[in-house]
Amino acid sequence: MADLRLPTNTIVRPDKDRFLDEDNPFESMMSRFDRAAELLDLEPGIYKVLRSAEKEISVSIPVMMDNGEVEVFTGIRVLHNTSRGPAKGGIRFDMNVNLDEVRALAAWMTWKCAVVNIPFGGAKGGVICDPLKMSVGELERVTRRYTAGIIATLGPDSDVPAPDVNTNERVMAWLMDTYSMHVGHTVNAVTTGKPVEMGGSLGRREATGRGVMITTIESLNHLKMEVKGATVAVQGFGNVGSIGAQLLAREGCKVVAISDRTGGWHNARGIDVDDAIAYVKKHRSLEGYGKGDAITNEQLLELEVDVLVPAALENVITTKNARNIKAKIICEGANGPTTANADAILDEKGIFIPPDILANAGGVTVSYFEWVQNRGGYYWTEQLVNERLRDIMVNSFRDVLKLSQQHKVNMRTAAYMVAISRVSTVHRLRGIYA
Repeated sequence: MADLRLPTNTIVRPDKDRFLDEDNPFESMMSRFDRAAELLDLEPGIYKVLRSAEKEISVSIPVMMDNGEVEVFTGIRVLHNTSRGPAKGGIRFDMNVNLDEVRALAAWMTWKCAVVNIPFGGAKGGVICDPLKMSVGELERVTRRYTAGIIATLGPDSDVPAPDVNTNERVMAWLMDTYSMHVGHTVNAVTTGKPVEMGGSLGRREATGRGVMITTIESLNHLKMEVKGATVAVQGFGNVGSIGAQLLAREGCKVVAISDRTGGWHNARGIDVDDAIAYVKKHRSLEGYGKGDAITNEQLLELEVDVLVPAALENVITTKNARNIKAKIICEGANGPTTANADAILDEKGIFIPPDILANAGGVTVSYFEWVQNRGGYYWTEQLVNERLRDIMVNSFRDVLKLSQQHKVNMRTAAYMVAISRVSTVHRLRGIYA
């Protein structure tokens, strides 16, 4: 077996001795990786392997627009690590897509899959475009041409995409169909997050929000805080935030604040989450909801609540506002909502933080269930999906908590240690192909 050690025992960590760029999610992710690698005494060779993406693809996407003009978009796909199984990760359509962001998200997916111990590696992809300004036909043509551009990596045994920001089950249906047309037969396991009628899993749409709920309840129980009446503020009222809020309310928590890109609403007596969801379904945002006091997204983060759920964008909790956070628990529904520089401040304040790679892993867990069902051609009930999701989320929370207590580190560092340990073990066993 090949030796993954370098001739020297020194690990060169470029981010270790400088203040990180808080706007760069890749730097934040890698600084946490570095801290966990150091605590694990990770061999320099494996450190170098895990710090680098296996594959980075950039494709040009020429598309005939509805007005007859040709536009050329850029698509990206990064496969970070596939040592434990096929690459797994979403595709987003957004003007802010860039390589550093996609690299960070792909690595996060590697650690997320390892934390919940499912046999996938990490990937992420995106197309730089504004889907809100595009017709359905234009979106379909972008999706199909992007799929064709990265098709060499795609496959149920190699790279399995899923929905992400501004993509949905319809986009996954187009992707699956394009791939299937190229290989000459239907391959529904090439993607997850599909319509149920095409092999999508029951419970998939609610899975990430359900995972956030389960993790929040476990956190409250660990801290010996009452679940009934626990106050919750949710930043981001999309799929993850709205379902997480709805399920927490059903568990007896009191959701007192919600927000989306248009702003937020605070009501100390509690917000009727089902009513807010119905309003958004009709009006497409929380703008004008009116059942509470209007607040900004920034103000919501600083409310005095038991639980804060940032479920919107990256880098919303930074050194600029971390000292003003009053929540006892921050359950990270979004990817990378807290910058690495803010971690020390929140630790100093004693805030308990189940990190993103644990808290929002419900989605990829049920994506795994969907892939398994597709491969087996046998489909589970929603009750069975939810029961198996709960088992994995609870066991993963307890694995991370145990390591956190053993090593006297926060939950984020412990989660990275669990993930890196699992991935590095496989690299040691597999060795290097020479």
